[in-house]
Amino acid sequence: FLAGFGSLMQDVLWCFSQVKGTIDTGVTEADIISTVEFNHTGELLATGDKGGRVVIFQREQESKNQPHRRGEYNVYSTFQSHEPEFDYLKSLEIEEKINKIRWLPQQNAAYFLLSTNDKTVKLWKVSERDKRPEGYNLKDEDGRLRDPSMITVLRVPVLRPMDLMVEATPRRVFANAHTYHINSISVNSDYETYMSADDLRINLWNFEITNQSFNIVDIKPANMEELTEVITAAEFHPHQCNTFVYSSSKGTIRLCDMRTAALCDRHAKFFEEPEDPSNRSFFSEIISSISDVKFSHSGRYIMTRDYLTVKVWDLNMENRPIETYQVHDYLRSKLCSLYENDCIFDKFECVWNGSDSVIMTGSYNNFFRMFDRNTKRDVTLEASRENSKPRAILKPRKVCVGGKRRKDEISVDSLDFSKKILHTAWHPSENIIAVAATNNLYIFQDKVN
Repeated sequence: FLAGFGSLMQDVLWCFSQVKGTIDTGVTEADIISTVEFNHTGELLATGDKGGRVVIFQREQESKNQPHRRGEYNVYSTFQSHEPEFDYLKSLEIEEKINKIRWLPQQNAAYFLLSTNDKTVKLWKVSERDKRPEGYNLKDEDGRLRDPSMITVLRVPVLRPMDLMVEATPRRVFANAHTYHINSISVNSDYETYMSADDLRINLWNFEITNQSFNIVDIKPANMEELTEVITAAEFHPHQCNTFVYSSSKGTIRLCDMRTAALCDRHAKFFEEPEDPSNRSFFSEIISSISDVKFSHSGRYIMTRDYLTVKVWDLNMENRPIETYQVHDYLRSKLCSLYENDCIFDKFECVWNGSDSVIMTGSYNNFFRMFDRNTKRDVTLEASRENSKPRAILKPRKVCVGGKRRKDEISVDSLDFSKKILHTAWHPSENIIAVAATNNLYIFQDKVN
């Protein structure tokens, strides 16, 4: 990742409160960012929040006066994706919170993305309009219908330029297929189907069919008292449309092949690392639960994130990961207090860079970690409004565990566990990252020489 991770530079800082045109006087629950996702070209960046809103940022074109300067991301479109609902049959409130956003590859001038809350997946079309038709025959310019008997001249409608308007319209609504909360959606490489996963089932959808889905994984036991694990994340292989992977709360990963059977209750491969008996504790099961699973862009590797580590697995080796990175091992002695304040159940995500050589994941105190797979170097950086100004070089941070603390170090006892980076995204081809810290979205890029 270039010459040192410390060369990351802040490109632009956005606050959701600034997007709405108000002053950031306090954080409301609805403003907290719940997902971040670049599209396939990296020109657009979508964020979803707990209020059901989707905000899309667009990268500005490079300036002719400064051709070497990278384009900044500015607000492109904002729309309400989901509304709060109530399930009257089960007397349950359905939150509007956006759990995941996934882009579809661009096929024409419009953009398409999937967004989901706990129960319903929606396909959105985002398109531009900079011309409007004028000169209708059957209605006037205000849109009112004219009396046909008064029409004596036939006019040819023409297109007139207008201010650019970005429209977001729902094209499909995929509902009523999940009993439990949806935690993952993933677009297949055939671009005709996608899957949605909840705690116990994974469904396969066709983009053209909204009233029917195929259940491809079902781990619900006949007796719910026998339930021992739940599905935590799922993703399609980037190139093989028949292959997908899903992770569980037991720290296991299952690779499935849809060619073997309609119901993939028997996995093709099973990835699990034997637990070291010396590290066994009351919290072992909780911290071994996998919160995110991602295929590498090449499709050769799988990356998983549990509470304390990021692991990289080779698809050809099931018995142990080929790489293990400690994200915040200094918290191992704090697990009791983290359990009491429920932080131990936080679900951190992880992402690859475009070449699969660097991985990134979040931590507490608005820290995020990067690991270079080639050099085995790692760095801790902080996304904070106090410590980073626009176009300032980020300084690596270090956490001190006991003993004498240096000037530039922060004590593990001083970490703020209410500030956490759960959601991150990496540009598909460039060293540009997006980091969500509560209601703030930070976009960093590598140093421009």
